[in-house]
Amino acid sequence: MTSNILLAVIWGVVVAAGGALLTDLSPWYFGLRRPRWQPPDWLFGPAWTVILGLASYALYLAWRNAPDVATRIETLAVFIANGVFNLLWSPLFFKLRRPDWALREVPFLWLSIVAMIVVATPLTRYAPLLLAPYLLWVSFAAFLNFTIVRLNQPFGGQTTQ
Repeated sequence: MTSNILLAVIWGVVVAAGGALLTDLSPWYFGLRRPRWQPPDWLFGPAWTVILGLASYALYLAWRNAPDVATRIETLAVFIANGVFNLLWSPLFFKLRRPDWALREVPFLWLSIVAMIVVATPLTRYAPLLLAPYLLWVSFAAFLNFTIVRLNQPFGGQTTQ
């Protein structure tokens, strides 16, 4: 049981800490036009902490209830894929300064959350409840990303017509 908890905690910490380390609130970011309805920057850290904590708990429950090794591997693979997609967004947006590329990556992140729900739900009835905030937050963040792209394009040296 301790290894189950440890696995879930490691996944959550790696995704949360990695996302934080890859987020650079530089003068470039503060120079972007952003919608008035965007939450304050300080809210993103606590929101991600809660969301990834809930997702970690979903991973723990799914892993604990998996009937066999193959199901555990499938569950872990889906959560790892989600972590990769989650971690990919920040460098696209903040490091490469390409919100447009980050927006193109969002559907993969969103679908990976759906995959987590699909894989974990047969193993724990709480999976949809635990993972719904993640799906909702990423949906909201996708619309925010879209709005930032619309307000600030072009990116990457493109010219407007």
